Amino acid sequence: MSLCNSVLEERIMSAKSVVSATVLTIFCCIAGATPGGGEAHASDHREFDAVLQTPFHADNKGMRTITLHFSYPDSEQTQQVRWQLELLRADERVLKRWKGRASLAAAALAVPIRWNARARLGTTGRLPAGLYRLRLRAGIENAIDNTVDIEQSWEVAVGRPRPAPLASAPALAGPRATPYQAYLGNLHSQTNHSDGGGALNQCSGAQPPQSAALGPTEAYGYARRHGLDFLMTSEHNHMFDGSHGTNADAEPAAVKALYHSGVHAANTWNLAHPDLLAIYGQEWGVINNGGHLNILNGEELLGWERNAAGALLADTATPRNDYATLYALMRQRGWVGQFNHPRADQFAIGGKPLAWTPDGDAAMLLCEVMNSNAFSNRDDESEPQHSNYEAGCNKLLEAGYHVAFASNQDNHCANWGASYGNRTAVLLKRGEALNGATFLAALKARRVYATMDKNAELILTANGHMMGERFDNQGRLTLRVGYVGRRGQRAAAVKLFAGVPGRNGEVSVLSRKAHTVFTPKLGEHFYYARVTQNDGKMLWSAPVWVTQRPR
Repeated sequence: MSLCNSVLEERIMSAKSVVSATVLTIFCCIAGATPGGGEAHASDHREFDAVLQTPFHADNKGMRTITLHFSYPDSEQTQQVRWQLELLRADERVLKRWKGRASLAAAALAVPIRWNARARLGTTGRLPAGLYRLRLRAGIENAIDNTVDIEQSWEVAVGRPRPAPLASAPALAGPRATPYQAYLGNLHSQTNHSDGGGALNQCSGAQPPQSAALGPTEAYGYARRHGLDFLMTSEHNHMFDGSHGTNADAEPAAVKALYHSGVHAANTWNLAHPDLLAIYGQEWGVINNGGHLNILNGEELLGWERNAAGALLADTATPRNDYATLYALMRQRGWVGQFNHPRADQFAIGGKPLAWTPDGDAAMLLCEVMNSNAFSNRDDESEPQHSNYEAGCNKLLEAGYHVAFASNQDNHCANWGASYGNRTAVLLKRGEALNGATFLAALKARRVYATMDKNAELILTANGHMMGERFDNQGRLTLRVGYVGRRGQRAAAVKLFAGVPGRNGEVSVLSRKAHTVFTPKLGEHFYYARVTQNDGKMLWSAPVWVTQRPR
């Protein structure tokens, strides 16, 4: 039964707690897969990665240690990494630059950089108090796999910056003043149906497929105990045969049965536990020159692998790397999705990365703007490594996609939603129950924000229209940012960003005020807000899309 049908049946059967699981299917295929089966494959996590880790505040002497983390899991040879770290002020002028090279083998590498923010910077002198930006760009020299530079960026404080006007504006209120209730959860994690579920005292990375002890039901229980409102367990589609590659001896019936047992586990959980929405799905896509997608509300195992007899190891065949065909299938079936941790070399169509199609725009709803460390084994929300994908999401917005920001954890250890305090927040109308139908409706409306602080709330409105909406406008446009911080947190900075769908250009800062009034140029625009708290944690609103018409 499809989700749409099961949701309809749910509404007919019960107004209380009968919930049909929303199934998110994440797309993540590996390079080198072949349709015949039996060929060895690279690890699903075999790709170059770079993470920028920095304290938001320096110590009392103005010193901080910035750490650059580089990894290339299962690399068969030593790689030469080139990197550049820049310190930028508000107008994007580069104030300081560090450069380097490093040898990277299969083991991860950490490069520490000590920076004294009180030191003079050439003719600039000492930096005045305020917020600045650190930007890391790193790549593999002479990469044979077309690896492009990875960009990571975080804001840092120098001295004691003045609070943002947002923090003291009494006219601005957060989501509690709206007719919406925020539900917080994690839309990206794994269990022992693929390479997740590892015990915390032994887990330091991905698990051998189906080797760990804990599966979807245990994950949902863990997330419920840790205060999440929803959790998706997203399993690598090519691991349902118990292999990183293609298991030539795999029985299609057993492969498909395992996937559908996960769907059943989520449905069963939701019938008994109305306080946590369990979502089960798959992660399908490619590593190098591919890209990971979530597909929501699809209950079929998708794949391209075949066993030695040529039998498909999935319910439905989907061509590897063919995003145009995938988007068309999603639109035809009514499936909707999320871009996972997008990079500039991914989601290519006709050789063009991050390419837009009408089918893709109709199907894709979300873009992961940040993730905590996928291989963290912490369970106290203290994970210090985080990856920022705002640059990739901005390129997708500029390409023309109507996506809202999400923030997930990609847990591979048994700490579902607990490695860090980041969450994807979904806004439901007050009085609505959280279930498959209301959750999907909120996602389709893009009533979503991404937060690194589960206790903070954020909204953006444009002439009274809620973030996520598309509307026509004439004359002036008023953008208002509403933020609520708790536990002593306040807004250190607010930025409103502007872009043009379909331009394939650069997103720029429109304003640093929470209340901004202006008249857009005629044509298509999008705007979103980002708030940085005084502890360095960020929140991203969903965009609004405005078509400016002549009077």
